[in-house]
This record gives sequence, structure tokens and C-alpha cells, in this order.
Amino acid sequence: MTCDSCGAEAERFRAGHCIRCVLRTDLEMLLKPHSPPDLRLKALINVLAEVERPESIYTWMRGENPQELLARLGTRNLALTHESFDALPGNRSVEHLRELLILHGMLPERDRQLATFERWLATRIGDLANTPTIQSPIERFATWHHLKRFRSLTSQGRDLSAAVRSAKQEITESGKFLAWLGVEYGLTIADLRQGHLDEYLSEGPSTRHSIGTFIVWLVKNHETATLEVPHRYPATRPLITQQQRIDLIRHCLESGHLPLAPRVAALILLLYGQPIGKIAALRCSDLQTQPDGLHLNLGNIPVLVPAQVAPMFWGYLAHRPNQQTGNGASPWLFPGTMPGQHIHADSMLVQLRTLGIDPGGARNSTLRSLVQELQPTLVANALGYSYQVIHKHAADAAVPLAGYARKVPKTH
Repeated sequence: MTCDSCGAEAERFRAGHCIRCVLRTDLEMLLKPHSPPDLRLKALINVLAEVERPESIYTWMRGENPQELLARLGTRNLALTHESFDALPGNRSVEHLRELLILHGMLPERDRQLATFERWLATRIGDLANTPTIQSPIERFATWHHLKRFRSLTSQGRDLSAAVRSAKQEITESGKFLAWLGVEYGLTIADLRQGHLDEYLSEGPSTRHSIGTFIVWLVKNHETATLEVPHRYPATRPLITQQQRIDLIRHCLESGHLPLAPRVAALILLLYGQPIGKIAALRCSDLQTQPDGLHLNLGNIPVLVPAQVAPMFWGYLAHRPNQQTGNGASPWLFPGTMPGQHIHADSMLVQLRTLGIDPGGARNSTLRSLVQELQPTLVANALGYSYQVIHKHAADAAVPLAGYARKVPKTH
């Protein structure tokens, strides 16, 4: 039970050596950090060999793709640059290694969502090369509306997950609309009229309404005649009852046999009505201790975490998942399996549904309950919503404005 190499008291994994020493030896054989000397590769070996569970790294690096990538780094056929990684076939192993290198400072920082969108857009524009009357306006719209906005949001440290997903749908649907206009009428955007737009939106699936932003952009930039895009309201707004909400909160608190991460995420949804994308992108620093208890930063005013819930949050902070494979320095409250990244909103959505939660119904019911207790403006500021959204929930809850006046403390 003593390693012949480092002297640590540990199970002998191979030839008298512990798993950590075996891992370091195998990494040095693959990465060849001394020929020629490369400090970044030496640092990568240290990061991988010093993780809490070296068995996880040993298993990962023996996979076909990771082993090939590490060997190419060792032969210097793969440079430590984003351009070299971009040139590789896109797969999870490539992105995992790239994010690990970014997390530990061996590759420069860049927004993963933005980079993914840029690559997706280049492919999308390339696919339209044979139809220049479609390619040109779509490229301008995607570049000067979406891409410009994303770069601005990235500079502010904003999460792009939901915005990128929405933009992809808008770009795709807008391309379909232009294709329909050409096939049905032999027209381009310069000849588009209100009747064409109304006809297209009145037929087919509801996703066609995703072209609204594109049409507004065309009109604003004088690329087509003045048009009106009819606003589409959802037929119904999903809701759960207040009793169902309370039962779900109790279920999250008392189900100790279930994983802690989705239960904490569910409580943030059920207590504060937050969008799934925003919950997934919360940082550990958003939880703060103040004299009156634990607070969560969601908007302009930190909100108090109920005393009955706070111990569960502290317990989760001490045992966050996905910390075993070089991701121990993750700042995210809900780390993903990809180094340096938070959990994807779609993955969190699946976890919440596994708990029996309808995210849309839970969020709407939570916000409706909160605006019945507090001023809409206060709710908006505390939870990071726009005043318009919260006042819409207040109107749906049929709470008279006079009721808020009675709840406002008098000031002198």
C-alpha cells in the first residue's frame, strides 16, 4: 500500500506505483514537455495529475479521441492556439480539452457561446452560397444585428446561451421565408409587401413568427417597404396551483436521496421565479452572507434565502458536482461537465422535469404569487426582470394597484 515512486500510502496501481504517479508518467510520455521544452505542457501535466480523483483522468485520456489529441500536442502537430483547435473536426473531446486549457490559462479566454455561434453562422452562410438573393440579406442581418449584439453582451460578461439559441432559430426561419418568397412569387426582399407577409404567417407552424425580428430589421434599414409584424400571443400561460408549488418546495427540501444540484436549482425557480438559463449561469459569488442571513443576487437588490433553505444551499456549495476532472476552480454555482463552463440550460431543464416540475408553470405561478405580496417594481428590481414583464404578471393576477399603495410604508 506504499507507492515505490512517491512513497504515498496508496494502492499500487501498476508496477508498484500509485495511480497518480502512473498518470503523470503516461502524460509525460504523450505530451513530451521536455522535447522541446514547453512550460504550458508541463503545467497541463500538473493540472491533470493533481486532480482529486486521478482515476477519472486516467480513464478519460485512454479514450481514442483524447489520447490522439494529447499525442498530437506532444508531437507539436497541434499548436496551443484556438485556430488550431478550430481546424479540428468538432467533437466533445476537442472542446473538453480546449476548455480545460482555457480554464488553466494555457489558451486565451474567449466566449464559448460566441465562438460556437460564429462557426455555426459561417457554415449557415456557406450553405446559402447558391442562392445569393437569400444569402446576402441573411448574412447582413446575422452579422449586423445578432453578431454585433452578442459581442457587446460578451464584453459585459453576459451569458449568451438563450440568446444564441433564439438567434439561430430567427436566422434559420428567415432563410426559409426568403426561400418561400422566391418559390411562390419569384420575389426578393425589395419587392416584399404586407400581403406576402400576412399570407406566410397565417399558414404553417408557429415557428414562422420567428421572422419578426428580421422583418423589423429590414424595415429599419430601408431594405423593404414599411411592414407591420403581427404580435403573436401564446394561447395559454402555463400555471401550477399554489398548493402544487408548496408541495414541490417540500419535495425538494425533504428528498435527501435525490441529487442536490437539481433540488437547489428547483428551489431557486420555485422561490424566485427565475428563467432556467439564468439559474444555470449563476456564480458561487452570487450567494453572499449578510448579517441577517444568506442572500442571492438576482437583480439590483439581494434577496434573502429563507432560513429553512439556507443550510441546503451551504451544503451544496461544499459539494458541487463535476469538480473531479480539472474543473475544481470553476466559479459556477452549477458547473457543467465541460471544464470552465456552467451546466447547459437544456440539461438543467431535463433535471427539473425529472423532479416532476413544469418549469414554465412553476415560474409563472411563483411570479404571480410574489406580485400579490409585494410591489411589482420591488419584485422586478429584486429578481432582475423588466418592469413590463412583472406588471404583466400583476395584471394577470388581477391585483388592484390600490392594494400596493396600502403596502408601501410611509416616508417623512
